[in-house]
Amino acid sequence: MTVVKPNLFDYDRQGLRDLFASIGEKPYRADQVMKWMYHRHVTDFGQMTDVGKALREKLSAHVDIVPPKTVFEKQSADGTHKWLLGMDGSNAIETVFIPETSRGTLCVSSQVGCGLNCQFCSTATQGFNRNLSAAEIIGQVWVAARHLGNVPHHQRKLTNVVMMGMGEPLLNFDNVVRAMSVMRDDLGFGLANKRVTLSTAGLVPMIDKLSEASDVSLAVSLHAPNDELRTELVPLNKKYPIAELLGACQRYVAKRPRASITFEYTMMKGINDKPELARQLVKLMRKVPSKVNLIPFNPFTGTRFERSEEEDIRNFQKILLDANVLTTVRRTRGDDIDAACGQLKGQVVDRTRRQAEFRRTLDEGQVDAA
Repeated sequence: MTVVKPNLFDYDRQGLRDLFASIGEKPYRADQVMKWMYHRHVTDFGQMTDVGKALREKLSAHVDIVPPKTVFEKQSADGTHKWLLGMDGSNAIETVFIPETSRGTLCVSSQVGCGLNCQFCSTATQGFNRNLSAAEIIGQVWVAARHLGNVPHHQRKLTNVVMMGMGEPLLNFDNVVRAMSVMRDDLGFGLANKRVTLSTAGLVPMIDKLSEASDVSLAVSLHAPNDELRTELVPLNKKYPIAELLGACQRYVAKRPRASITFEYTMMKGINDKPELARQLVKLMRKVPSKVNLIPFNPFTGTRFERSEEEDIRNFQKILLDANVLTTVRRTRGDDIDAACGQLKGQVVDRTRRQAEFRRTLDEGQVDAA
């Protein structure tokens, strides 16, 4: 029987210190190893030259540092980079790095597939398999950072992380929060709280739980300004309608005086891009400190939706801006390699049974089950 050793990517700083204490080592030794892992991208204990030989041998015998396996990677004509990372068996997830003049943003996945069934999202067409471990989540950042030659506090090419990849992050709460802790730790990737963003479709109880557990930026996938349309596009709205969702957002920013919520709004032709819907959205945005990110729909095989016309997107934006609602239009990046927002689609197997389990878990409110 093969013994699976603990993967150090699964631990935040306190977890590593506790692990080292359990094998009779001082906490600062854990800090040393963490710095080797995330600042120098070293996974071989033998190369950790400021760690004693006896400890290196002990670590080699009892634990591992195992990043996700890169199945393949692609680079877009615009510089966007996508990795397909193998998880287990035939499962794989996608991670995307978007370089810009002043920053570099990594879009990270939290689940293999997604069970929320949002109608305009490619990931949703694959169903749900399982949650990712903390190691699989932070491992995506590690793979990108190593590829970029990113060095926290010195040569920083990776400046922002958004939990907007495959899956609903709040349905994998503990692992996502632990991974985000490493992203923000000075011995991890050293990102400021405001530079780590979690995007949710609107799980109200878990937004409240997040406000107690972590101090990251919050984005909400809204996509419609009224319950009838939003329930059609985002079925979760039936369980947590807009009024409840905005209440959770108000509670979230109340604990962060200068914070605001980013509301994501995918622009779909003839569906949610009409001027009257923009005016409805203005009324919602007055209820909470907010900004709106309009996202031109990115098509994928088999979808019934189309991207809104550029003129309609700009007119929609103008109505919001004229009402003093901060509104940006997201530039489409990486669509030539299917790396744009809503296009991520890894490899998801065994979805039928797990999809049924997922729906039952959600209906029962046990939203952090693996």
